Amino acid sequence: MTVSLPPIDTERLIADRRDFHAHPELAYEEHRTAGIVAERLETLGYDVRTGVGRTGVVGTRGNAAGRCVLLRADMDALPVEEANEVPYRSRAAGKMHACGHDGHIAVGLEVATRLAAVDLPGTVRFAFQPAEEGGNGAGAMIEDGVMDAPPVDAAFGMHLWSYLPAGTIGITSGPIFSSADAFEITIHGRGGHAAIPQHAVDPIIVAAHVVTAMQTLVSRRRDPLEAAVVSVTSVQAGEAFNVIPETARLLGTVRTYGGAIHADMPTLMTDLVTHTAQAFGATATVEYRRLLPVTTNDPAMTALMADIAEDLVGTDAVRRDVRTLASEDMGLFLNHAPGCYALVGSGNPAKKTDQPHHSPNFNIDEDVLPLAVELLSRTAATYLEGG
Repeated sequence: MTVSLPPIDTERLIADRRDFHAHPELAYEEHRTAGIVAERLETLGYDVRTGVGRTGVVGTRGNAAGRCVLLRADMDALPVEEANEVPYRSRAAGKMHACGHDGHIAVGLEVATRLAAVDLPGTVRFAFQPAEEGGNGAGAMIEDGVMDAPPVDAAFGMHLWSYLPAGTIGITSGPIFSSADAFEITIHGRGGHAAIPQHAVDPIIVAAHVVTAMQTLVSRRRDPLEAAVVSVTSVQAGEAFNVIPETARLLGTVRTYGGAIHADMPTLMTDLVTHTAQAFGATATVEYRRLLPVTTNDPAMTALMADIAEDLVGTDAVRRDVRTLASEDMGLFLNHAPGCYALVGSGNPAKKTDQPHHSPNFNIDEDVLPLAVELLSRTAATYLEGG
């Protein structure tokens, strides 16, 4: 990178993060957040579009004759009641930035500020995305043209990550976040008196066997070298202590990194569930939905970002083997343009920022925010200069 970037305003960066943290907004409700982002981008001279993907904001700036790089920051919070006693604690009951998106927004704005101060040989586009937490906000923004005019040549982003120590960066080529599928199983039995079970077909018994049998989809029906998780997360049946119900309902999720197990899972699950139900004289239906693809980092873009990360924190602090079976709709952007999604470590036991994501005790080590700004700023500038 030959361009000289201006210094980071750390005080503003932290103040922005704390403001967003104190005012969390759920998926497709990010009106206050989007308003602040749009106003800031307009002040910096970006061509701003609002309402992209319903509540998303896009800021574009640069020379359309060169490459176009997209930088993404997600904006939505979670329906979690915050337990942290901090001055910037959530002011919205039952809502909390429990995954670091408040930091992502603040980092994105600081990167936008730095890149607006220099002449780049290409176009930089910021996608401040709504509804990452299960709302398909990336897909909504793509449908509204965020990857077009000019078309995006590469996409980058980062996630503050409490499972990595502060001061480290996870950059892994290939799959980094898993696909996300959802299933709903309905078992149809025959209701009856709980004391006279021989005249009924108990769907709860069937459901119990189905839950147990489904564990063999991972232990016996997949290649052991392919990662996969099948989790039943909800079991619903009956309301009275003395009544065998007519139906039982199971909800859950499947996570993979693709491969045969991903392709075959709908058929494998349907066969297992329907035949298990038949063995007990019941019937069953399976509704299987594909939600998100695997988030896959392009090898060349990963190498570019990893080189920058090593310059920032040193080779030993760059982790190239970090993957998770959590899911991310960043994968939708990376299906449209090659890129890399990095994990910036935020875990610090001394500051209690090593708590799980989506926990009411989740928090981030604000000392890593400037590192995230440097990583994205230099990555964007270096990529554009390479064109």
